[in-house]
Amino acid sequence: MTTKPYLDSGSRFIHEDGDWKLPPPTRSDVKPQYVHRLAPNPPPEISVSVSKHKDVKQRCVKFTVTAVICLLLLLLLVGILLAYYFSSPCVHGMQCGDGSCVWESQWCDGVTDCPAGQDEANCVRLHGSSFLLQIYSTPTKTWRTVCSHGWTERQGRASCQTVGYSRGTYFKSGQQKTDSDDGFLMVKSDFNPEAFILQQLELSKTCPNNSVVTLHCTDCGNGVNSSRASGGQQASLGSWPWQVSLQVAGSHCCGGAIISPFWILTAAHCVARASSPSDWAVYAGIVDALGTLFNPAYSVSRIIAHEDYKSRTCRNDIALMRLTKPLDVRASSNIRPVCLPNVGLNFSAPQKAWITQFGHAANGDSPYLMETQVSLIETAECNSSIVYNGRISQDMLCAREVEAGTGMCHSDSGGPLLSLTNGLWWLIGDSFWGEHCAEQNKPGVYGNVTYFLDWIYRQMKKHQDD
Repeated sequence: MTTKPYLDSGSRFIHEDGDWKLPPPTRSDVKPQYVHRLAPNPPPEISVSVSKHKDVKQRCVKFTVTAVICLLLLLLLVGILLAYYFSSPCVHGMQCGDGSCVWESQWCDGVTDCPAGQDEANCVRLHGSSFLLQIYSTPTKTWRTVCSHGWTERQGRASCQTVGYSRGTYFKSGQQKTDSDDGFLMVKSDFNPEAFILQQLELSKTCPNNSVVTLHCTDCGNGVNSSRASGGQQASLGSWPWQVSLQVAGSHCCGGAIISPFWILTAAHCVARASSPSDWAVYAGIVDALGTLFNPAYSVSRIIAHEDYKSRTCRNDIALMRLTKPLDVRASSNIRPVCLPNVGLNFSAPQKAWITQFGHAANGDSPYLMETQVSLIETAECNSSIVYNGRISQDMLCAREVEAGTGMCHSDSGGPLLSLTNGLWWLIGDSFWGEHCAEQNKPGVYGNVTYFLDWIYRQMKKHQDD
């Protein structure tokens, strides 16, 4: 009998056909088996993607900040440039008086581009006591002398008219030798005599014999005997032929000086008293009240006081009168213009000068032309606390009488302050105030004509055809 044991319950074996076999496991008999093994340490965690993300973010932030800063700097620069442009509209040119602009190449080219002609107003000048003609060269940005080769009287008249003198007052052209390392201006070989004077000239490196043009637009500054006493005394007839008496209603009001047959220079505070030209009469060639009986009264067509004249401070106290008809300077040796100070002349302390003013002589009540010598003093001294305490500006000159007690300081206004240099008399000032000026600390004060030279010529040119 075959024994077939069976595992019927628990862990029993079943024997069948001689073989011992384990019974098939049941679900409850299956138990998990665990094997303990040592695993290697895991590598450190590297957050590559996170680092890359942070770097990109930081670069974006830096780029954005840099871009914003650059943009702000650019806007600031644009703002500065715009502000400069609008405050200086002529960044690339020259400014006219009305605020408009012309190119720098248009300045002094012989063609009027500014509405009021400022671009051609100060292109011709006279230099030094020899009246050397100089013309501004725009290409070289320098003042050039003019070679006398090919120069004619016709061009001399045109040049004087460009300065501001009327064509009919022209006196003469001359020549002198000079050296110039910068070159010259020369009359063109094919020039058009009807063209503007600046268009008739061209640059030249050489000039035959180095002979250049001198130009006298008026016959000025001659005929006065300078050997006279220094103290105040009555002037003789014809000794100061440029002195005039400016009168209103038959009474002397102010003095003045003839600067051309058409023009009288005086003080602005004088014409402020009566601003209408018809109120005034001008007497030339006289030294006393009787002279008005034997000399004609010249009428005034225009009065021009400096636009910036300040009565409180006496700043810019200068004025011009234009006569209706010119003085006949050829008919009488008692009437002649004084020279305006050319560029390059220096009048400074302690240079001697003369003043002439209508005042009252010691032996009479009628006004008489008086003369006295003065000495120029430094502006710094005149501005000291014990003198005028800062009231003297660059448009003023101070002068002290050489001898005290002449009584010249309160006798007149508008009278000329004169200097004798190289044989000619130059108008360097016009009288307008002084406080007991013969005293040590109260010198006379005068308008500085050299300071106003451009203004004078500009007015003369503007009204030369009135």
